[in-house]
Amino acid sequence: MADAVTQTPASGRPEDEMLGLWANMAYGLQHVLTMYGGIVAVPLIVGQAAGLSTSDIGLLITASLFAGGMATLLQTLGLPFFGCKLPLVQGVSFAGVATMIAISGNGGIEAVLGAVMAASLIGLIITPIFSRVTRYFPPLVTGIVITTIGLTLMPVAAMWAMGGNSKAPDFGSVPNVLLAGLTLAIVLLLSKLGNAAISRLSILLALVIGTLIAYAAGMTDFSQVPNGPMFSLPQIFHFGYPTFQLAAIISMFIVIIVTLVETSADILAVGEIVETKVDSRRLGDGLRADMISSVLAPIFGSFTQSAFAQNVGLVAITGIKSRFVVATGGLFLIALGLLPVMGRVIAAVPSPVLGGAGIVLFGTVAASGIRTLSKVDYANNMNLIIVATSIGFGMIPIAAPKFYDHFPSWVETIFHSGISSSALMAIVLNLLFNHFRAGNSDQQSVFAEAAERTIRYQDISNLEEGDFFLNGKLYNSKGEEVPMVMPAHH
Repeated sequence: MADAVTQTPASGRPEDEMLGLWANMAYGLQHVLTMYGGIVAVPLIVGQAAGLSTSDIGLLITASLFAGGMATLLQTLGLPFFGCKLPLVQGVSFAGVATMIAISGNGGIEAVLGAVMAASLIGLIITPIFSRVTRYFPPLVTGIVITTIGLTLMPVAAMWAMGGNSKAPDFGSVPNVLLAGLTLAIVLLLSKLGNAAISRLSILLALVIGTLIAYAAGMTDFSQVPNGPMFSLPQIFHFGYPTFQLAAIISMFIVIIVTLVETSADILAVGEIVETKVDSRRLGDGLRADMISSVLAPIFGSFTQSAFAQNVGLVAITGIKSRFVVATGGLFLIALGLLPVMGRVIAAVPSPVLGGAGIVLFGTVAASGIRTLSKVDYANNMNLIIVATSIGFGMIPIAAPKFYDHFPSWVETIFHSGISSSALMAIVLNLLFNHFRAGNSDQQSVFAEAAERTIRYQDISNLEEGDFFLNGKLYNSKGEEVPMVMPAHH
């Protein structure tokens, strides 16, 4: 099928290439399999946190698949002012999981859906001016937020590994933890195999294998799977009408900002991979598709929609640039969303199996954030303290869940989520130290100097034995250059 990628489309744009029905189906299915584990994980996590039944979690999953498919079609095929017409797969955003869990604890699933709808509408309104403020969300801020997302979800993975229900008699039992450990080992083993396709599908395959092992050991129950229709159209407001709480909307709006930044990066990245022009208008069309999809998704019982970064990587790996391939993948997602039985099967996956895979899945999110932070410049500035303070602030509600119990409910809703806490702190500190420079000292704090050895001219007396000057530069006894900070008046 790779031989089909030979002709340049009449439009001259690689993404407009038509590969034929069978190639579209094969490559489209590969896109679905690549992101399937990620798109079902969010409704699983939020549904369990909100205390939904297995049947309702199944509907939450199918609603997310259906909404993701519709959003993918809008993004790839496009309508006037909506859709960047690039090979981007859309699905439920992982960025909002921690925040939605916090909201569900105060207002239930209805408050979550209302917050998503309202915050996404605000995001749609600000899309035209968003490109003008993206400089306030550099890799320093987005890296902090993405890292915190992964870290705040690790307690969820641990809870799953122990059994999921803290009131169950077998919670934390050795068999549960062993099943989680075995699933984790399967993920790592499949990732190590030389077969690239198996490696990319390692989490999904590990979930299947772990569930089969649990079934053989009598540790899972599929009795609820037959209860309900095999095929069903999406149910509008099945979980009740959305409720709108100001604090919840503010918390979710922070997630929307992060989603806009991530989607912008994905659109620009896939544009470079495909080798096609992405101007501000096309970027705006893509962001509007993201936001309108997120506004409409709660009607069917789903959450914020965004581009899946792993599928951007798949485009680069396979070299298949056609947006019609991804549109076909969107049709597959819609078909899966019309099969509630599939959602009930996934909802019956044992919690320890999810826990084992979740360690890798959530850890990967944190690692992605760390990778982003590795690109940040820490030389002679306050970026290190911004990272340290923001992540530390975000960890407070994770380390001490009752920290905000005595505060007003709106404070608890905003700051009980580690992602909201770290995002707010990162944005404020980035503005304070990197944009509003008035009052900044020319003598950096110990936090900045911790990143590297520096020496001021007025402190020449602190030279170490073996230090020497050469061509106007200072070197230590090993021949390594020692940076010098110039006073502001020089």
